[in-house]
Parts: sequence; C-alpha cells; structure tokens
Amino acid sequence: MMDSFGLDGFSIALIAVGILVILVLFSGVKTVPQGFNYTVERFGRYTRTLRPGLNLIVPFIDSIGKKMNVMEQVLDVPHQEVITKDNASVTANGITFYQVLDAAAAAYEVANLELSILNLTMTNIRTVMGSMDLDELLSNRDEINHRLLKVVDAAVSPWGIKITRIEIKDIDPPKDLVDSMGRQMKAEREKRAAILEAEGRRQAAILQAEGAKQAQVLEAEGRREAAFRDAEARERSAEAEAQATRVVSEAIAAGNVQAINYFVANNYIKALEGIARSPNQKLLMLPVEASSVIGAIGGIAEIAKETFGTAPRNTTTSRPPSTGPQQ
Repeated sequence: MMDSFGLDGFSIALIAVGILVILVLFSGVKTVPQGFNYTVERFGRYTRTLRPGLNLIVPFIDSIGKKMNVMEQVLDVPHQEVITKDNASVTANGITFYQVLDAAAAAYEVANLELSILNLTMTNIRTVMGSMDLDELLSNRDEINHRLLKVVDAAVSPWGIKITRIEIKDIDPPKDLVDSMGRQMKAEREKRAAILEAEGRRQAAILQAEGAKQAQVLEAEGRREAAFRDAEARERSAEAEAQATRVVSEAIAAGNVQAINYFVANNYIKALEGIARSPNQKLLMLPVEASSVIGAIGGIAEIAKETFGTAPRNTTTSRPPSTGPQQ
C-alpha cells in the first residue's frame, strides 16, 4: 500500500521545478511603499525607476539599486561663525528643506546626498551673510533666506533635488557688540525723544502765534465793523439833523414865529447841557428868562403839528408868563 503512494523521480523533478518557478516569480515582484522610489540596476547599470505600488523586474538579472525617499526632508544646519562686511563676528544656524524630484539623479549624480546639501548650504550662508553689514544682517533676515534659497537651489538642481525652503534660525553677535548696540539704541531713542519734544514746542509756538494773529485779525475786523456802524449812525443822525434844520429854516422863511422860538430854545438848551456837563461846574443858576424857554418848547409841538398836517386841538395858544418888567 505504501508503494501505491510512492513518487518516482520524474514526479519529484516536476515538483521541484514548480517550486523553483514560484520562487522566481516571487523574486521578480517588488512592492514600493508610498513616498519612495526604487532604482533598478541590470548587471550594475541603472535601467529604470520603480514608482510606489506593485512592480515586476526580471529575476536574477535586475536588482534593486537605491531606495530613495521622495518626501520633503529637513536638514539641521549647525552653528557657524560668519564675518560680516563691516568685520563683525557673528554665529548663525538654520534649517534646510529639500525634496528628491529625480531619484536616479539623486542616487547616481552625487555621493552622500545629505552631507553635500549641508556643506553647500553652510558655504553659501557664509558667502551671503559675509556680503552684508551687521545692521543689515540683523534687520533683513527675509532677504538672506531668499538669496540663500536661490543660490543653493540652483546648485543642487543637477542632482535632481529641489530646495523648498532655507530659514536662518539664530544670529548671535558677541556679547560686547550686543552691549554696544544696546547703548546705541538707547542714545538713538533719547535723540528721537528730544527731537519730538522740540518739534512739539515748535508746533505749539506756531499754533499760539497763529491764534494771536487770528485774534488780532478778528479784533481789527470788529473795530472796522464798529467804525462802519458808527459812521453809518452819525450819517443817519446828520441826515436827521439836516432834515430838522431844513424844516425849521422853511418855517422861519415862511415867517413862523414859533419856528424861531424853537431854534433859539434848542440852542439855549444845548448851551445849558454843556454847562451842566462841565467837571468844574458844581452849581447851575437858571436865568429869569427860563420861562421864555419853556414857552419856546411849547412852540415845538405846534411846528410838529403843522409839519404832519394835524390841526391843533385848542385854537388859542397859551402865552408864557412874562418875567420882564411891565411897561
């Protein structure tokens, strides 16, 4: 019964060949993970690049050469000493971000890719920062990053590398230089404060002068307006007086005795007012003829009535009592 299940030599050979075929097929299947590219070498020579996923190669003839990481990677640039354009010594460090775009060029165009990128970045940091003054170096970090990125990216382009970013992290001047810069900054701020204070005083003086000028202008305008109004009032008064004089003159020319009495009484009263306003006059003596003045004042009413065409209520005119001696 054991002989019925026995295998002859041919069957064993077939089984061996089948296992060998399976092993060969498995050796020709290559799985590339995401974020990597594999180079394929045939007898030591590069032939093609395997992309992420399932790939087939010729067993025992093709082999995997380099496994290149095509994700963005970062390199830490260590501290290094830099001499600026104005002979100031500073230390600086930074970081570099790069990405492999061509796996074959990155694998076969340069040896020790990361070390090459690092040394190239450090050299250009010294070159770019050494061409700038210290003040410019400390205040224009974005410009330094831009210049470094442009120069390093152009240098690594034949290697199939793309420099995506270069950032300067720290720039450390010597301690004595930092102290000197602090004193300089303090002096500059005090200078600006003094300038601002002087400018404020100057502006205040200008505004004060402008205010005084405006006040004088307004005062002059007020005096001018007051003088104009005063002259206008005097002109109206003169016109009124001229009108009154004309009326009295016409009445006198017509032979109206009351108009003559009004003219005499008016001047008489003005003379009394002048005497009363005199600062040296303490006692005022009225003459006996004051009653005549009162009678003249009564004639003023008659003239006004005749002027405006109003008839007098009483036909008889009272005569003032005579104070003179009787004939």
